[in-house]
Amino acid sequence: MAGPGAGEPAMEDERSFSDICGGRLALHRRYYSPSCLEFCLSCPRISLRSLTAVTCTVWLAAYGLFTLCENSMILSAAIFITLLGLLGYLHFVKIDHETLLIIDSLGIQMTSSYASGKESTTFIEMGKVKDVIINEAIYMKVIYYLCILLKDPVEPHGISQVVPLFQSAKPRLDCLIEVYRSCQEILAHQKATSTNPFRKPVLSSKGDDS
Repeated sequence: MAGPGAGEPAMEDERSFSDICGGRLALHRRYYSPSCLEFCLSCPRISLRSLTAVTCTVWLAAYGLFTLCENSMILSAAIFITLLGLLGYLHFVKIDHETLLIIDSLGIQMTSSYASGKESTTFIEMGKVKDVIINEAIYMKVIYYLCILLKDPVEPHGISQVVPLFQSAKPRLDCLIEVYRSCQEILAHQKATSTNPFRKPVLSSKGDDS
């Protein structure tokens, strides 16, 4: 699904938050209309220190094997494995941006932009959305995450699936509350529009004086 038209005016703002590990996150919000809002959460960049540590560990291990076996193929294999692992990490693991676009008349679009430039997009029709909530999970400590509840097509009051959001960035609760409130405003606008798709004009007439 394509985003809002380029000709539509949008108000933008950016705020800084932290992830559950203390890393810096940037939340960029674009407000197109009361029925259309986009959030873009920028994840921390690759740590050069961690990348250097992993590379040095692999190459030192390869050099140790080379001194024992005296086979130059080991060093070549270490370089090849390092480059292949780095490319795989950038293309399949490291996410730079996570975007959430919600349009009350269409649905919710989630896009993950990887460090290699690859993008992965998921779209959920608004008719399938039951609610957007903040849930909690326990992984040695309490972790909060934003998720979309999908309606059960068989049971009207049931939930068929829970779709978590911002799983790579893992923002803290204050950031989730900011996104949650805006999503609830869009959902409330959508419910009001679907309940009253148009407002009938009020006609008044003035009677004759006679």
